[in-house]
Amino acid sequence: YGIIPRTNRGIFAINELPDLAPRIQVALLNILEERDLQIRGFPIRIPMDVVLVFSANPEDYTSRGNIITPLKDRIDSQILTHYPQSVETAMQITRQEAWTDRDHPIEIEIPDYIHSLVEQIAFVARGSELVDQSSGVSARLTIAAMELLQSNMERRAALTHDRSAFPRLSDLAMLLPAITGKVEMVYEGEQQGAEVVARKLIGEAVAKLFATKFPPVERAGVGARNERNRGFDLDDEELDDAFAGRRNRKQQQQRPQRQEEKPPSPSEPNYDAILGWFVDGNKVTLSDEQPFDAYFAELKRVPKLVDTAKKYVQPRSDQELAFWMEMILEGLHQSLRLAREDLDSTITFQEMMKFNVLRTVK
Repeated sequence: YGIIPRTNRGIFAINELPDLAPRIQVALLNILEERDLQIRGFPIRIPMDVVLVFSANPEDYTSRGNIITPLKDRIDSQILTHYPQSVETAMQITRQEAWTDRDHPIEIEIPDYIHSLVEQIAFVARGSELVDQSSGVSARLTIAAMELLQSNMERRAALTHDRSAFPRLSDLAMLLPAITGKVEMVYEGEQQGAEVVARKLIGEAVAKLFATKFPPVERAGVGARNERNRGFDLDDEELDDAFAGRRNRKQQQQRPQRQEEKPPSPSEPNYDAILGWFVDGNKVTLSDEQPFDAYFAELKRVPKLVDTAKKYVQPRSDQELAFWMEMILEGLHQSLRLAREDLDSTITFQEMMKFNVLRTVK
């Protein structure tokens, strides 16, 4: 007998069903419909009690064949899988599949908000216009990203001779290989480059986490400028009438009442002190290879940064406090208030205007 008859009263699974040749698929028709097995040349029918389970990728990414129509008709149920619909479900899948339980003397601590941040990268990619959504973004991206994140933490601890490791925001730059190889882009994304798109996805995910912990970063002068311009907005027809001296023509018409604009969300006053320190020409240079003492000391050079972090989060350790301090700088960068320059394994934050001028001169 063959493999399927030997699985009588059992479950037989076939992976990638379209890869089977059509003549082999035909052999499955009788088993699925009549539930028996015929032997060519012999008037014998062997009854079968077996459950057949198939899997197939919905995207035809190779020059393989297809599932023949009679076989499709005989399959009782077709189940279409989907990506996790919530960050919590995605975190459970990644925790289950990622290789993070490793035998080493270094104590690794990865809080839940770091897991959520890594998962948010995949959610951002699934909604990005630069990513080919027909190909999708699989859960393997976050699994590989989490493994890379922990590996980089272990590497830093080995270099700095630390007994414990805590993630830093600068570690996210090491996740690029996990993203660029698992995201297919549309034409516009290919023009920008895989690494540029990956950094944008990471930046959007970081901005979402920043928005959940800290107040928004308002652009200077926006509120005052809107107040000055209130009442001076004219539509095209009113503008033509005003220039032609026919402003009185529309006096008989009742103008629709202007809806009151919602006041902007209150910002954090300490942002101005932080930005002012950078305007004076100061810079902050961070590296994922820095010992924690040097990394923390570099962040504490920025005035009001410690106070702002402690005001909105309750860090349980200096490592966690340093993470949120770097998050504030990254949030100011994502709000286009600080410039950020990545060079090898270092990240430099500096004032936006001077950075653009120097880059233009170069």
